[in-house]
Amino acid sequence: MRISRSVMAAAGLALALAGAARAETQSFVAMAGGEKVGHLTAEVTSRHVAIDYAVVNNGRGPKAREQIDLDAAGFPTTWTVEGESLFGAPVHEHFTWRSGTAEWASQADKGQVPAAKPVLYIGNDVSPWMLGVYVKALLKAPGHTLPVLPSGALRLQEMRKITLGEGKAAQALTIYELSGIDLSPEYVLIDAKGQLFAAGGVIRTGYEGELPKLAEVNREIAQGRAEDAQKQLAHRFVGPVRIRNVRIFDPVALKLTGPSQVVIYGDRIATVTPEDGKPAMKGETVIDGQGGTLVPGLHDMHSHTSLASNLFNLAAGVTATRDMGNDNQALLAMMDGLNAGRLAGPRIVRNGFLEGRSPYSARNGFIADTLPQAIDDVHWYADHGYWQIKIYNSFPPDWVAPVAAEAHRLGMGVTGHVPAFSSPDRVIRDGYNDIAHINQLMLGWILDPTEDTRTPLRLTGMARAKDLDLNSPRVRATIELMKSHHIALDTTTMTLERLMLSRSGEVQAGDQPYLDHVPIGYQRYRKRSFVTIKTPADDAAYQESFKKILAVMTLLDDEHIQMLPGTDDTTGFSLLRELELYNTAGFSPARVLQMDTLNCERYFGRDSQAGSIERGKLADFILVDGDPTQDIRKIRNTRMTMVGGVAYYPSEIYQFLSIRPFSAPPPVTAPTP
Repeated sequence: MRISRSVMAAAGLALALAGAARAETQSFVAMAGGEKVGHLTAEVTSRHVAIDYAVVNNGRGPKAREQIDLDAAGFPTTWTVEGESLFGAPVHEHFTWRSGTAEWASQADKGQVPAAKPVLYIGNDVSPWMLGVYVKALLKAPGHTLPVLPSGALRLQEMRKITLGEGKAAQALTIYELSGIDLSPEYVLIDAKGQLFAAGGVIRTGYEGELPKLAEVNREIAQGRAEDAQKQLAHRFVGPVRIRNVRIFDPVALKLTGPSQVVIYGDRIATVTPEDGKPAMKGETVIDGQGGTLVPGLHDMHSHTSLASNLFNLAAGVTATRDMGNDNQALLAMMDGLNAGRLAGPRIVRNGFLEGRSPYSARNGFIADTLPQAIDDVHWYADHGYWQIKIYNSFPPDWVAPVAAEAHRLGMGVTGHVPAFSSPDRVIRDGYNDIAHINQLMLGWILDPTEDTRTPLRLTGMARAKDLDLNSPRVRATIELMKSHHIALDTTTMTLERLMLSRSGEVQAGDQPYLDHVPIGYQRYRKRSFVTIKTPADDAAYQESFKKILAVMTLLDDEHIQMLPGTDDTTGFSLLRELELYNTAGFSPARVLQMDTLNCERYFGRDSQAGSIERGKLADFILVDGDPTQDIRKIRNTRMTMVGGVAYYPSEIYQFLSIRPFSAPPPVTAPTP
């Protein structure tokens, strides 16, 4: 039978219309601090999805174009990603399943494995769209658990049902907790049709106004999880606690004591005496240190606190942090939970984040549009008990002096980045008490004052440090100002190492001790490159420039300028690497421990209460397996962290966080009646 052209054309048109009917555009907005910072658009046609994703926040952000083909069960069979990672490094990632073989390549790795059917692939540089794909697949899986590539497993748990929007726009949603990708779970909202509604910092377009409600729900879920952690992980004792068979690090003498015992009563150290081997007294809990070392609690002097980071810090032996910028209301609520004992975490010194308005503004704390508004923000921080003001990149240089003067008048200090188009010398004269990040100090010696450090240049510009003369007049002038004004430096050297020396597919030295213990998504994240290396000369420039950073640390110490170990990270592991880098820069392990314990408490003005293990001081210390004064790497072997007399065992914390532990807790003997 012969079919006319007109009939064929009509059929083609019908098919085209049917295809168009199946096509759907799903639009999302990326939000931060209540403001739009990017977009995600997904063009869905039958089993194919095309994604356009871009974020610009704080002068940086990922950008990706993805093409995904799905099988009938919703598993990706092809997945390609082209774009840029957080700081602009190129991304060319793909995953393919066909004919019984799964194959992938990313910044982190590449591989090929037999697979009779498609297996979920954990993307390295994919958009938040992936989270919806994973949830859909897990909802169909037995026990809501599935193996994934390159390795590991994903787990899904329903948390609660909510409704967002009003009237006809109301959306019935389910919040799921997705575990197994990163160090902390992801929370994904799925609508009644099974489609992604919000996850990973994006929310469906038109529902941006629902973010405060959603944020409150997310806080409730995270708060509940954190309170459960405290109930499971905190070990409180009735009566005295005797810690036996230990040596104690003395941060003044820079050495260990002989075999000793320490008695804790309540939140304080009651006695510190030589080990006598006598039986425990009635009513005492005994903790056997088994020849380990008691070290005063560690400090992260550049933290951005979260409920999850509190647990990671305790597991790493961090008993005190300086929060350098946060969601103000969330931080205050967290402080209430910590003070009431409902939450686990270090002691937190709060700094108030203060930014100026520009296309590059960071969305922590407050963004001031005028100088009077900035002054009002300073008063808000003072009224809420903040210790310092932290000034950021887009803050107008001419505002620094009046803002610093008002902060000082109210009894607060001032720290922060060097604002764009200013200089370290100027902010010191204008009232800074310390500078955040060693690169923020060094950029003043490397860059032209007209160059814009609100952009990733504040990282990539560090490649010029290789040619820096540390005896140049520019360097010497800043050093003399730091000395005369008693300016400290919060270093975050490990962050510069992580960024400048990141290379695709490689594990950095600071990540090697722990990386195979953590979920696969974070393993792969740590194997990506954050800088663009086009030639061997680019690689050499970053390598040599990082050596110059270590040389600057030595110079500052020679000039008796206090350095404050910090990370700008949330994992706990990062602080341990920061201490190793101080050792690499030439400081003895004992000196490094002094800098991160007693010296930090002296900076806070709290050294009469903490920073060393002495009678009457707070029981804030850690038990380490081995002698970290001989090998700073031993600090990774923390067996117990005590904060105010409450003990936490890192092995239990890591198990709670789905991380393979690194050390066993010490033996504990309950009191005899």
